Amino acid sequence: MDRMKILIVDDEARIRALIAKYAVFEGYSTEEAENGMQAVDLCARNRYDLIIMDVMMPELDGFSAVREIRKSQNTPVIMLSARGEEYDRIHGFEIGVDDYVVKPFSPRELMMRVSAVLKRSGAAPEAGEDVVTLGALEVNFTARRVSVEGRELDLSPKEYDLLFYMVRNRGIALSREKLISDVWGYDFFGDDRTLDTHIKLLRKELGPCADRITTLRGVGYRFEKD
Repeated sequence: MDRMKILIVDDEARIRALIAKYAVFEGYSTEEAENGMQAVDLCARNRYDLIIMDVMMPELDGFSAVREIRKSQNTPVIMLSARGEEYDRIHGFEIGVDDYVVKPFSPRELMMRVSAVLKRSGAAPEAGEDVVTLGALEVNFTARRVSVEGRELDLSPKEYDLLFYMVRNRGIALSREKLISDVWGYDFFGDDRTLDTHIKLLRKELGPCADRITTLRGVGYRFEKD
């Protein structure tokens, strides 16, 4: 069986080498690029199972590189950045980034996040439900499609995962801890603003159906079924 391939993009050679060392140890094969332009070129000629992309790089920054890559493929992306501001996180998630890791980071934690993103991006829909219609919202698990008032939404992979999980568990109070554990698939490290950011973006995409996601103060969220 072929090993899953990861593209590591960072202008610092020592960081690329560190990530590659841990990735190979975990059984992945790796390729490297030192800037966004190289990453775009490599992705045009090759297929990768996941991309680890730095934000601040010469020639072409990570955000711009992801936008270019997204024009032709939907490879999962984990962004690396020395900046942890909410704006950067939101901007990354808006262009389809699957996870966001702030430097300095733990290589072991990064590998856990890689495993989680790969698992979620390839997860099959659960049996028992194919299409769920809730008012103007239609969720097709098998086709991995969502529409509101007949308009199909273009969600990021993680937004699909989060919405599908909440719809399958509609009417149930979901704690923040359970959402993070079940949707992200690992013991979450750091703050939990990642979940809040995804909820915020998901509500924006849902438009007139945004109020189906209810905030349970001090607990988490609930997806309303009626």
